[in-house]
Amino acid sequence: MPTIHVEGYRTFQVKEGTKLVLALEDHGVDILHRCGGQARCTTCLCEIQSGDPGPINEAETAIREKKGIIDDSLRLSCQIRVSSDLTVKPLRTATNEQMDPGKRPEE
Repeated sequence: MPTIHVEGYRTFQVKEGTKLVLALEDHGVDILHRCGGQARCTTCLCEIQSGDPGPINEAETAIREKKGIIDDSLRLSCQIRVSSDLTVKPLRTATNEQMDPGKRPEE
């Protein structure tokens, strides 16, 4: 099982193939996901500090281009299926933004 270390939070293991945004939420990280995991809003953006988050898919590529995100270490947690150990830093949380996190993304 892959291990995820979340800067400022904790370390935990998840089943391979789990969406990163769900892994974070299920382990106490109040990550934003305002569009419900549809790769439309970028509120679930995380900095991947180490590990391989996998390739960037078409949906993520499109919103990254639209929002001007060019740093490859910045990824949408709703579009990552965990397949290896990762160290991540969530960039926007419900607590920091004083917002409702949004509709829970689908599996």
